[in-house]
Amino acid sequence: MEVTATPAATPVVKGFWDEATGSWQYVFHDPATMRGAIVDPVLDFDPAAAAIATTNAEALLDYVRTQGITLDWILDTHPHADHFSAAVWLSEQTGAPRAIGEKVVGVQKLWKKIYHLADDFPTDGSQWDRLLADGDSFMVGNVPVSVIFSPGHTLASITYVAGDAAFVHDTLMMPDSGTSRADFPGGSSADLYETLQKILALPDSTRIFVGHDYGKDGRTAAGETTVAETKAENIHLGDAPDEATYRKRRDDRDATLPLPKLMLYALQVNIRGGRLPAPEEDGRSYLKIPVGYFTPPAG
Repeated sequence: MEVTATPAATPVVKGFWDEATGSWQYVFHDPATMRGAIVDPVLDFDPAAAAIATTNAEALLDYVRTQGITLDWILDTHPHADHFSAAVWLSEQTGAPRAIGEKVVGVQKLWKKIYHLADDFPTDGSQWDRLLADGDSFMVGNVPVSVIFSPGHTLASITYVAGDAAFVHDTLMMPDSGTSRADFPGGSSADLYETLQKILALPDSTRIFVGHDYGKDGRTAAGETTVAETKAENIHLGDAPDEATYRKRRDDRDATLPLPKLMLYALQVNIRGGRLPAPEEDGRSYLKIPVGYFTPPAG
């Protein structure tokens, strides 16, 4: 998926799909200056073998180098529950700084308790180079990037609006798949409804780049839609539901969904900014699983 355009406010966007997790990763850049950023990169993880690989991240890096892009930022929209972030690895390869929303500290505090991490585990966001607040802005070449605080899927999610391109992470899906779930710890269908109103208030022509797609009903996986298409065709939003209607629709759907397969592995890495836990005395890192934490109460 690639869009090429010339105006400074219209970045070139290249999408990379990870079939294993259904995740979309993006590189966008200003064609005039060849400055760019990576959004939501995936670090490969095989849970059966507890093995890490950099296949996805290497593909992003190869594209950046082949195109001659200078990376200004590596951006995560939130601490992901379905894949490990490759932000740290990419930063080590390129020297580009990493950023995430400032509310990540709340996610860190929440999951520190769930994982029963040591008292000295930092919950101040210091694992990133910059924490971004609602309304913050910065430039990538000549492309202005603004930050919209967009909770609901998580309590820390943000959207990056880069020129006419909005990277909306796990708020919206493609129109035939609706919106994203809001039942994780710290999630809220009420917050998600308010977030969706902000996104739908962007200009109709705004390109929306989603965080996930699973090729519904056998179609080819897709990651790009528009505000106008979302308003008209999204199966959860096309009838312009009020908050109560939307929340029931979302909550009823969420009640049928299993936990993401990698959630309990991924979040302990992602609240560290994409780092594995520190190696123990044998030189190896170990992941913790909170056994029984998400088991429904008996009866």
